[in-house]
Amino acid sequence: MSLNLPNSFFAAAFRRFVLLPLPSPDGRRHAVAVVVQQRRHRHTLLQRQIIDKHSSSSSSPSAIATFPVTTTTLLLPPMRDGSAPEGEEEEVFQPPAPLLAGAHVSGMPAYLEMYRQSVNDPDKFWRCVAEQLHFEQFSERGLEWNFDHRKGDVFVRFMAGARTNIAYNCLERNIQAGLGDRTAYRWEGNEPGDERTITYQQLLDQVIAFATALRARGVRAGDVVAIYLPMIVELPVAMLACARIGAVHSVVFAGFSADSLAQRIVHARARLLVTADGCYRGNKPIQLKALADQAATLCAEMGHPLQHMVVVEHMCSVSVPRTMLDNGKNGNGNGNGTTPAATQWHAGRDVSWATVMAEAARNDTPSAAAPVEWVDAEHPLFILYTSGSTGAPKGILHTTAGYMCYVYMTTRCSFDAHGDRDVYWSTADCGWITGHSYVVYGPLLNGLTSVLFEGVPSYPDSSRMWAIVEKYKVTKLYTAPTAVRALMAFPDELVTKHDRSSLQIIGTVGEPINPSAWKWLHNVVGESRCAIVDTYWQTETGGHVLTPLPGATPTKPGAATLPFFGVVPAILDAEGRYLEGPAEGNLCFSRPWPGMARTAWGDHERYVNTYFAPFPGNYFTGDGVRRDDDNYYWVTGRVDDLMNVSGHLLSTAEIESALVHHADVVEAAVVSVPHPIKGHCPYAFVTLSNGKTFDDALVRQLKELVRHKIGAIAMPDVVQQAPGLPKTRSGKVTRRILRKIAEGDVGADLGDTSTLVDEAVIEQLWQGRLDDYAASTRRLHMLERVELLVVFFLYGTVSFVVRQADMASSLL
Repeated sequence: MSLNLPNSFFAAAFRRFVLLPLPSPDGRRHAVAVVVQQRRHRHTLLQRQIIDKHSSSSSSPSAIATFPVTTTTLLLPPMRDGSAPEGEEEEVFQPPAPLLAGAHVSGMPAYLEMYRQSVNDPDKFWRCVAEQLHFEQFSERGLEWNFDHRKGDVFVRFMAGARTNIAYNCLERNIQAGLGDRTAYRWEGNEPGDERTITYQQLLDQVIAFATALRARGVRAGDVVAIYLPMIVELPVAMLACARIGAVHSVVFAGFSADSLAQRIVHARARLLVTADGCYRGNKPIQLKALADQAATLCAEMGHPLQHMVVVEHMCSVSVPRTMLDNGKNGNGNGNGTTPAATQWHAGRDVSWATVMAEAARNDTPSAAAPVEWVDAEHPLFILYTSGSTGAPKGILHTTAGYMCYVYMTTRCSFDAHGDRDVYWSTADCGWITGHSYVVYGPLLNGLTSVLFEGVPSYPDSSRMWAIVEKYKVTKLYTAPTAVRALMAFPDELVTKHDRSSLQIIGTVGEPINPSAWKWLHNVVGESRCAIVDTYWQTETGGHVLTPLPGATPTKPGAATLPFFGVVPAILDAEGRYLEGPAEGNLCFSRPWPGMARTAWGDHERYVNTYFAPFPGNYFTGDGVRRDDDNYYWVTGRVDDLMNVSGHLLSTAEIESALVHHADVVEAAVVSVPHPIKGHCPYAFVTLSNGKTFDDALVRQLKELVRHKIGAIAMPDVVQQAPGLPKTRSGKVTRRILRKIAEGDVGADLGDTSTLVDEAVIEQLWQGRLDDYAASTRRLHMLERVELLVVFFLYGTVSFVVRQADMASSLL
């Protein structure tokens, strides 16, 4: 909407407002509605019809006249560097006393001294870590790198010339130390009662057998093997078998579509795929083999035919979800929902897992058929494609020795891992980096017993997670804030009815955890005696880079706290200037650590342009961060999740954190949507606790809460109720979908939605969006007199508002 502005304006800001964008179903924006309260001046600044052009489905309102508008002047408070809302004292939680005595890093003095050593003499520090692992050939060379693309090729190397094998370190090294009979994994199936236990020796036997099968099919060191499996024991077996013979594994999340799978297979040039007939996730059967067949067809069409497909026959070995029994509607083999659909086999390409393992078992010397491949320190270990990327997939490449040393050390210290007494459980899927680092490699390198969970925390009810903690006496739990917030919506009795006395440490990963969820974990789940470890890291970092250590670091709810050993964070402004002391800006790292990614598979230029070109000499995370007076780091979210509202940089994470402070709100997601004058404005989606009512009064409370905790400029222009949020299996909210819905872009291509936990959420959100549009249009049709008010803030930026006198309260 273009505006012909008068020559002079008064400077005013308003105390309370709502901006309601009203696009039609075809996506064209028609109007915005705002209320201004607190009468102090009367000004008529501009008269204009506010309806641009109605689509054929709606009629234009009657002629528009004007009347005086009520405004108020208000100085907006500046954005605060601290994390606690104004007037509230920041809480600090000391490490639990029982953890201090036996912790690997006990007390802040110990952390500070180890950190000093790790940055002053990183080669010596990481050499000491490497000496705790097995190297067939050691190297005195430490970290070598160049982060500045202007000075030459960007690279990172660690212990160049050394030779090792990560699978050997996970298995044989521990078995030789007498841990062969220790349980490596306690597998818990989707249906309660489905379980399996495998020891370190049994895991090694399985790995050798499958490595033999891979070699029998022509797989050699450096070849890529694609893995498309649910969370079953065969998944870490396949990963470790690849590592044993020097093959590069590329795990593709089993929730991805056939198109996504094919794209990754072709990009990685994999010739062999490991998959399963299918699996159950909650009540939902997933026919993985059918998807894999579709992907194989697409691969052939793209000129890269699959040569081999190994299929785990999983569905016939597990229980059918109880709600599916005898319903006759699931399309399974016998039509009554009790058996899986028949697997289609392609002669010459497909073979069952059981068959290849039986073949290997007939070999008198299986270890000789698949000996350990001692690889160079920089030999590729795995490719993992980043989720949510646009365009061609970006395959992040991790190499062997540096990654091994780093995930060994971060697991040991961040979770204070003790293999002789811990039962560790990460709820992550191996289709994501957390599953690689903290379900497979980190725990096994530390000799831990881990829970491997195939199901979902809400099935068969929302006490499943706590039932598993009680069943296996879990001591260290690692999960996602999004799961925590979802479980918070249910009565605490679902938690407290289960024994959680074994829990000592609760870690979170995937996104910044809001303080209310942090405190719920601490107070309800952890009974105010567990350490909460809020970890920050990325696929590209390989392991934790900002994290508290449970026996050393005082914690603040919502803070990622301090850097891990060898990690040197830096905050830079948009012009690349380093910011010292309390500051907010772009999170970078000025020095390498052994576990960071080396390149993007087949596209090193993209790797350089994404992570190093924005701030030469630094690795750029793409995230914003705030550093407080105690040098604690608070991750504010992706830089592209920051919004510029009337000249003010706002964090979606900060607004979300404010919204979930409300007792009725379980989860919130805020996106930035275009605004014709302010540039962008916040649009909030909120999920309420069971039984709570979404009404105008709640919307007013939520906006007031944001205004109180952050400032009026951060108040969402729109708050929409969300029965659920579109999330991937890893727990990340798919914000691109929310943006399209908020913008009313009905015809938008939402991309691949097969990775979502519940695709039906999209339709529900669209319906809510269109219902809001229809209701708002009806209100506009009732208008006879409206006025446009252009408000210049004292900061020199502009907001655009429309006021309707007799309906002001209903629009708040």
